[in-house]
Amino acid sequence: MPDLDALTQRYREAVGGEPEGLWYAPGRVNLIGEHTDYNDGFVLPFALDKKAIIAGGRRDDDQLVIVSLELDDEVRLTVEELAPGSEGWSAYLAGVVWALREAGHDVRGANLVMTSDVPLGAGLSSSAAIECATVAVLCDLYGLDIDPVDRAKLARVAENAYVGAPTGLLDQAASTLCEADHGLFLDCRTLETEQVPLPMAEQGYEMLVLDTKTPHSHVDGEYGTRRASCEQAAAILGIPALRDVTDLDEAIEKLDDPTMVKRVRHVVTENERVLKALEVARSGDLAALAPLLDESHASMRDDYEITVDTVDLAVETAKKAGALGARMTGGGFGGCIIALTHQGDADRIGLAIADAFAGAGFGRPEWFTATPAQGAGRLV
Repeated sequence: MPDLDALTQRYREAVGGEPEGLWYAPGRVNLIGEHTDYNDGFVLPFALDKKAIIAGGRRDDDQLVIVSLELDDEVRLTVEELAPGSEGWSAYLAGVVWALREAGHDVRGANLVMTSDVPLGAGLSSSAAIECATVAVLCDLYGLDIDPVDRAKLARVAENAYVGAPTGLLDQAASTLCEADHGLFLDCRTLETEQVPLPMAEQGYEMLVLDTKTPHSHVDGEYGTRRASCEQAAAILGIPALRDVTDLDEAIEKLDDPTMVKRVRHVVTENERVLKALEVARSGDLAALAPLLDESHASMRDDYEITVDTVDLAVETAKKAGALGARMTGGGFGGCIIALTHQGDADRIGLAIADAFAGAGFGRPEWFTATPAQGAGRLV
């Protein structure tokens, strides 16, 4: 948990008064369902107990005072200055103000002083945590009655249209909608959800989340290239999105580009794995998730081609050290892996991966055991 006393003190220093409250939103880990969200598919994430927390207060003017404890930085601007394409860390908060105003909500000035213990650039959705926490702050400060799904959509608008990252709804939905001790099954087309129990501790399991310390970014070309390839394939196949592929072999026959074939195969089979994981979670036999995690990683490595050496080594080592199943999680090109382990094994497996990294000349990874947590809300 971030230092709330330090957060409140920094608010006093920046603003000269007390915050009206503290709001939070968690990072998330995606249990399974990678790069399916923008293909109208299925995902199954859960929220982390690591979160972004914002001390907030309403202003009488049109000024935004945005502060980050970790970066020791402060940005001041007016709501009239907000414009898509803005860069820097503050864009994730300012973009939410812009998105709310674009949607017709009368949001004006605000003090937003932020702290976060969600690792940056690790594929755990640190940006969505910031955005969803900001939505929670502004909805309460300005009395906006916006349901949770629409809050997630507004946060995504900030990410897509203001920051310029072409992500789907997965991250913001997980940060907003997840419940403690549950995974969130989300149909990214219909936006129907199901809270799925994940009683890992009760069944003698735990989930290792290991940050390879290989940063990635969604505002780079590779993520956008993957998304464009999927959209092009859907157009060739004459369907709205790859979620609508009903016969993979038939679809492959219609595609001439070998790279596009691999991208389509990943999305179609990953959607199938999410639906299988949903059935497994409903049945309560969480050990049956393990082979699905392994298959997902192989597909991301071989067909979607979004893993890197550190990630692959971490997954391979986790398996050799006794993990039941393991895969990369997040958008790819670095970031984190997850591994389903027997209770008490996660730290040992993390140490084994650290040793393997040292032997390969990689930097030391960081890891923790994840517990499914509650989505965005107000602390005090």
